[in-house]
Amino acid sequence: MSDGLDNLTAAILAGGLGTRLRAAVADRQKVVASVAGRPFLMRLLDQLADGGVRRVVICTGYKAGQVAELAGSEYRGMNLRYSPEPAPLGTAGALRLALPLLEGEPVLVMNGDSFCETDLAAFLRTHRERKAAGSMVVREVADTSQSGRVSYDANGAVTSFVEKGASAGTGWINAGIYLLGRALLESIPAERPVSLEREIFPAWIGRGLCAFPTAGKFLDIGTPESYAAAQKLFA
Repeated sequence: MSDGLDNLTAAILAGGLGTRLRAAVADRQKVVASVAGRPFLMRLLDQLADGGVRRVVICTGYKAGQVAELAGSEYRGMNLRYSPEPAPLGTAGALRLALPLLEGEPVLVMNGDSFCETDLAAFLRTHRERKAAGSMVVREVADTSQSGRVSYDANGAVTSFVEKGASAGTGWINAGIYLLGRALLESIPAERPVSLEREIFPAWIGRGLCAFPTAGKFLDIGTPESYAAAQKLFA
């Protein structure tokens, strides 16, 4: 494909403990939880397949067996592989562990507990035109307090990244979809818990980290309230 998505590897971060969601989904990994009649993970895989992706690595941890049993090794022409954490490693640590499986440049990364409508081909094209080290999809919302707040300049360069809870009001948030170059991925410390949001992204401001704004629908399933809202959106 001319947009190059078929030559990338996509990684889905699906290892979280889901402690905030336990009241609504007590017995399942949150990516396996049903949203409007389908497991949430399958909705993310559909988004990747629709975009032309052919290789996916699912980074698993908590209840990893449920994820592998659900998705298997192939879905809609995509090859699915798994990178299970021996212990919780955080969002960045999980990617560092999976690095030997992540072929291609850059790597497309998706949070396993959020969904954002995005033109993935345009995202990749813009990332390459900017020669970015890393790019993140951002979405404007009325209240940024529940997400990472992102500021960026006229050229798309990220100028600040504040993790959730530190800032409220209207603004742009991290929508949980990234394109990360190998230099950025290789900079992640190995064999210890590391957070993309708290450690890696703030450290890469001024080093080629860019924002890609979208107006597409955005949701997460991290809390019982947002999980209930997701049912309505997909219905």
